[in-house]
Amino acid sequence: MGRLMRCYWIPALLSEEIPSPDCAPVRVRLLGEDLVAFRDSTGRVGLLGEHCAHRGTSLFFGRNEDCGLRCIYHGWKYDVAGSVLETPAEPASSDFRNKLRHLAYPCQEIAGMIFAYMGAPESMPLMPRYEWAELQPGQLFPVKSFLECNYLQGIEGDFDSSHTSFLHNNNLQNAERLKRDGAPTLEAEGTGYGMRAVSIRKFGAEQIYVRTSPYIMPSFSIVPGPPTAKFEDDDIRGFRFWVPIDDSSTWLYILNMRKKPFDEAELISLRSWVANDYTRKRNLHNDYLIDRELQRTRLYTGIEAINPAEQDGCATETMGAIFDRSKEHLGYSDKTIIALRKMLLGALSDLAEGKQPPHVIRHERERDFSRLRSLKAILPADDDWHKVMEGLGKNDG
Repeated sequence: MGRLMRCYWIPALLSEEIPSPDCAPVRVRLLGEDLVAFRDSTGRVGLLGEHCAHRGTSLFFGRNEDCGLRCIYHGWKYDVAGSVLETPAEPASSDFRNKLRHLAYPCQEIAGMIFAYMGAPESMPLMPRYEWAELQPGQLFPVKSFLECNYLQGIEGDFDSSHTSFLHNNNLQNAERLKRDGAPTLEAEGTGYGMRAVSIRKFGAEQIYVRTSPYIMPSFSIVPGPPTAKFEDDDIRGFRFWVPIDDSSTWLYILNMRKKPFDEAELISLRSWVANDYTRKRNLHNDYLIDRELQRTRLYTGIEAINPAEQDGCATETMGAIFDRSKEHLGYSDKTIIALRKMLLGALSDLAEGKQPPHVIRHERERDFSRLRSLKAILPADDDWHKVMEGLGKNDG
């Protein structure tokens, strides 16, 4: 999966972490590599190997000055592309620096996030153009949080529709909810971007409730918005990026977006469940602040979450950092999870055979995924939901 991840642009950090030119560099751990990010004097972003190519001192402690990051040990200076600009401890006549190249990954800054490409330079793809690329800064707000488990345990929850009736049931008095929503009919469809998971529930005697959730390669998802196909000004959409720090920990980036700009109070609320260091306030080490009285009387979990990701975190982190899948007992409710795993295993097989995996964009004409949506809607039971939603939530590229 590490090789597969390196075929794509993935989030490395938030823009707010390196807010201004020549600000302090920050450590970044991504796909098992220790890196340092910095913003140079002109505002360009660099993502370098953490350890100086000279003697290995951490560039986190480096001086960010004059369009480069300078090691504090002997003054070696690097630009955002990994070029060695200066080796001041060497003789003035030395051309030693011209023979060297430091590890550096190209970056793009979009929607308050910095994306990196960590694969072979000759295979660098284009960045797909999703709907958030068309929105203005005030219409976007990314939130980053730390998850103490493998990324796949996290993202699988976005395609496990049946769990929402239980884990996210915050009103035990509504006894009909479990009865009605607990066992949806499930479907999975292969797409050009990865996969689309579908859940269909009976909603009364004459209606159905349909949810669609795209899995976007390599590890992105969109969670369903309000039960309409129309993008209203007040509808908040969530585009999620599940990014491996290493095998046993993950960054979850939730890009909140809508047409109506966010106000300051809303921004504070959207971020309120995450601490300044991006750890979750309800986490594995404080038992997610579970309240057993609330669990008995009102909340199914007893975890009074601001964001459903907090309850999801309890479910996925308490499996362990890397759950032993041989101990699972999968049933019909796991149909979309099984399909997701088969899709990923197929992509790995293709990569091993030298084939291009899904959603690697090579041409400008392939980039537009601005209509890709996750949807939910209540429809008449005799409607063909495929036809009703055709073109609204599916973009196979």
